[in-house]
Amino acid sequence: MLFVDAVHPTHATRPVGCWAPAKEKLAIEQTSGRQRLNIHGAIDLETGKTATNDVETVDAASTIGLLDAIEAMYPLLAMIHVFLDMFSWTCFLGQRTLSSRQTRAGLAGAVGAPRHAAFCLSLLRHLNPIERLWGVMHKHPTHNKTYATYREFADATLEFLREKVPKNWSQLCDSVTDNFRVINPKDFRVLA
Repeated sequence: MLFVDAVHPTHATRPVGCWAPAKEKLAIEQTSGRQRLNIHGAIDLETGKTATNDVETVDAASTIGLLDAIEAMYPLLAMIHVFLDMFSWTCFLGQRTLSSRQTRAGLAGAVGAPRHAAFCLSLLRHLNPIERLWGVMHKHPTHNKTYATYREFADATLEFLREKVPKNWSQLCDSVTDNFRVINPKDFRVLA
C-alpha cells in the first residue's frame, strides 16, 4: 500500500526559525534563481521506502512512469494498492496526449501486475501521508540552506527522499504517518 502525490519545491532560500538580538542586522545568502523541481513520488508507510521521479511535468505520462517504478520496487506482489488524490487522478485520465488504451494499460500495469487505485478527495489532502512527507522534506534539505546551483538543490532534495527517508525511517515515521499505523500480528495475542 503506497501513497502518491507530487510536490514542486523551488530553488530558493527558505529562512525559518531564526533568533537574533533585536538590533542585529542579519544577511541571508540568496540563490540566483527560482527554478522549480517537479517530483512525482510515492511512500510505503511500513518501510519508509520511496519511489520518486524527477519529471518535466506532472501529467498522465509521469503518473504511469511512477506506477511502473512502484511495480519494479515490488515485483513479486500480486496486488499493489495506490492512494492518490483526485487531482492526480484527473491528470492521469485527463491527459489528451495519451490514448485511452495507453491510460488503461498504465493503470493495469505494463507487465500485467494488477494495480488498484483508491482516491482521496482533493479537499482532504491532509489524509494523504505523503503530504506530511513533503513537509518533512522541506524541513531537512531546504529550510535554512542555500544551494549555489539548481542541480545541487535538486540532488540534495532527491537524495533526502530516495536515501535518507528509508534509512532514517524509524526517526521520521511519526512525522509522516501521524494516525496511520502498521499493525504487526505478532504484537497481539488471539483470544479464543
